Amino acid sequence: MLSVEEKSCLFNKKVKINFTGGALSSDSGLLLYREFDEKTGFSQLVQEGLKVKDPVFHAIHSNAEVVIQKIYQHLAGYHTDDQADELGTEPVFTTLLGKDRLASQPTLSRLNQKADEETVQSLEAINQAYLDHLFALHPRAQMVLDVDSANFETAGNQEKAAYNAHYQDTGFHPLFLFDSLTGYCLKADLRSGNVYTSRGVVDFIQPVLKHYRALVSGQTLGLRGDSGFAVPGLYTLCEKNDVFYAIRLKANHRLNEKAQEWVEQYQKKQAIPTGARAAFYTEFQYQAASWDTARRVVVKLERPEGELFFHPTFIVTNMSLPAKRVVKFYQNRGTMENLIKEGKNGFAFDQLSSSRFEANAAKLQIRVLASNIQAGFRLLCLPKALKEKVLRMDTVRLRLIKIAGKLVRSGRYLIFRLCSHCLYQKTFWQTLTNIRRLPIPK
Repeated sequence: MLSVEEKSCLFNKKVKINFTGGALSSDSGLLLYREFDEKTGFSQLVQEGLKVKDPVFHAIHSNAEVVIQKIYQHLAGYHTDDQADELGTEPVFTTLLGKDRLASQPTLSRLNQKADEETVQSLEAINQAYLDHLFALHPRAQMVLDVDSANFETAGNQEKAAYNAHYQDTGFHPLFLFDSLTGYCLKADLRSGNVYTSRGVVDFIQPVLKHYRALVSGQTLGLRGDSGFAVPGLYTLCEKNDVFYAIRLKANHRLNEKAQEWVEQYQKKQAIPTGARAAFYTEFQYQAASWDTARRVVVKLERPEGELFFHPTFIVTNMSLPAKRVVKFYQNRGTMENLIKEGKNGFAFDQLSSSRFEANAAKLQIRVLASNIQAGFRLLCLPKALKEKVLRMDTVRLRLIKIAGKLVRSGRYLIFRLCSHCLYQKTFWQTLTNIRRLPIPK
């Protein structure tokens, strides 16, 4: 006979606590994501596109099913493989995935060991195909592509983890490309920790530009990057593909001299009180030694209050906007940093603990897929009042996923009885209605 652990509460001895409530779920809101999955064809893309070199074909859980399970775990906030054991017979997960029991931690971990470069490439292809499905549901005339790298700190002896002098720790140095207007992660590439920021950036971005240029004729594409991506090859790539760009330049002697000339001219025209805050914008044509042609450089010269000198910001661009608007466009790239931060906090982008590099690269791609499901879900399904807010994934989980529910089985149906006191019932039903209204992608 099993003993039941039960505790009395100090605030009221009549109140007792135990875990014998039965087959309840705390993640009933995942039913919304499964509906969204059905409408957008995500699981089918994984089933058809995943490539894993695995000689075992009689396993209870196929490799594609394991990937899909991992993605739903990430959506619910269960990022480690060993949490699959606790979720083994969880009613929502087993219903969504059509299983009597979920794949266990050893099964999930075996996929990590089987992942290779072909697996990573197939996950990238699935991500692109899924983004195309989402784009078909909500076409956009503009995309703002933000490129940036990130620091993923590691522990232990992990393959290709290396010391990065800029971040002053050991880890990976991945490269990301987001569309900041939608929050979609267009591409991610896990790299060794000691590579320079712009290493391979042209080859990284080129197929994405080619793809979207072929996908939508006449679409406006803009690219932003910080000074780590001030690479002539990237300027040329954008110019050849009719992509607007605004990339910050590192200051050098020639640029500083030009900036100082403008400061002197500005001060002659306007009497600025010493120590008062001041800012102005200008531009000039500039050709660095490594460039094949001169390009437009926009400059913001700003003096903070209480300081004597102006601080220049140099941005190379092919945009025809006024200098001030080009600077504002560039400064909005802070959105990119928030997207990477959300990837870390919401989907554990940086929790890559496998010893093998390919296993970690596959883990990152799976997390990117989960992130893009959420981005599409937010953009296409959430009520307008929530869609317009910048909701972190933790907030969405709290409002829409972490809903208590009980599975009741009848002769013909599986009925989920959700918490009657849920504060967000109206949001839940509105979201479900929006999902049902989505057209099925062709």
